Amino acid sequence: MAAIPEGVREVLEALEAAGHEAWCVGGCVRDTLLADLRMLNGARSPVLPPEDWDVTTSALPEETMAVFGERALPTGLKHGTVTVRTAEGGVEITTYRLDGAYRDHRHPESVTFTRSLEEDLARRDFTVNAMALSLRGELRDPFGGRADLEEGWLRCVGDPDRRFQEDALRILRGMRFSAVLGLDEEDETERAMDRNRELLREIAPERIWTELVKLLCGRYAKEALDNHPLVISAFWPEVLPMVGFDQRNIHHCCDVWNHSTVALANTPPIPELRCAAFLHDIGKPSTFTLDESGVGHFYGHAKASVDLAEGMLRRLRAPSEFRKRVLRLIAWHDRDIPRTDKGVRRALRLLGEEELRLLLALKRADNLAQAFAYHGRQLEIDRGEAILDRLLAEDACFSLKQLAVNGNDLTALGLRGPAVGRALETLLSKVVDGELPNQRAALLEFVTES
Repeated sequence: MAAIPEGVREVLEALEAAGHEAWCVGGCVRDTLLADLRMLNGARSPVLPPEDWDVTTSALPEETMAVFGERALPTGLKHGTVTVRTAEGGVEITTYRLDGAYRDHRHPESVTFTRSLEEDLARRDFTVNAMALSLRGELRDPFGGRADLEEGWLRCVGDPDRRFQEDALRILRGMRFSAVLGLDEEDETERAMDRNRELLREIAPERIWTELVKLLCGRYAKEALDNHPLVISAFWPEVLPMVGFDQRNIHHCCDVWNHSTVALANTPPIPELRCAAFLHDIGKPSTFTLDESGVGHFYGHAKASVDLAEGMLRRLRAPSEFRKRVLRLIAWHDRDIPRTDKGVRRALRLLGEEELRLLLALKRADNLAQAFAYHGRQLEIDRGEAILDRLLAEDACFSLKQLAVNGNDLTALGLRGPAVGRALETLLSKVVDGELPNQRAALLEFVTES
């Protein structure tokens, strides 16, 4: 079992020395046990030990403050939370508590402190999060969280409908735990997630966004999404037309939804890339046509996908730069990039190296989500990536800052104002297209003679 960090041990020891109970609780206990279990089972990618350790205690907030004096910060006294400064960073300590009614399906209206650890654990969301670990390695597990971890189950503490009606964000948190930890939702927990999905409409978009990004980047995100398209539709109703939509095309072996989740599963866990993979074909149902042979086509679906995705991302208050990058990836996902120096340089000029590599990863994943007979397109993507690598190794010019001349050089030739910018853009285009070498003398000569 992973060692409790020194700063956390110090907090536990101080509370116990003052006559109070003190336990590590929640996710840190879950992840510690899960890491041990997966190491014992020889997992290739075991769960990493936790970075964040939370402490719960029988001490009332004012008693905790008294134990630690000036090192204690009253970060949430109303809910019993005190943060203690240690040499290793802050440790959050919360008094055992009972929650009052959840009128807004997110926060309890009141909190009552208790001296019972079991009562505190009973208010928590899932059994795997309702365990406590003592300084001496004793595990307090009144709801069978360890057994659920061993069996790979995600199960609510008590009645799942009540748990989700108390705090609807727990529905997405549950999906996130499934996606990240690979836990299968217990049947009644799974059904309750769908039953209570509409409550997510009452949750702040920013909170939904935070959970969704973590979910999308989980190793088992495809399985979590495939289990709950209805949950996703509570805040993104645009996804429902994808579910079961037959593409009627020999290039595709999946409906639009499954094509999208397979593509997502074939991308590295980079948030913008995963989001683009999930939404890249969301415009297909609205652009579907059948030709005279009964073959399905989706003309203009990239543009339709951009339009839908923009509204969806804005609705969840996705950060501006994140949103713009996702939309560019979607806009380019179906665009052909010639496997030539000129074609790759042009793409580099418009996207930059980082974004072009993300685009190639999206194209690769998109192709792997098509019918197996068409996976030969991976070779074309390989060719494009090899050209990209060579051009970068040769320090190929694809941006204004790489040009052998700058604005001062053109000003010295007599250009002024907007004419300088236009001339630089023209020079860059000529260099990118291979019509001019990126050499100072040649570029200045071209400007002089133009």
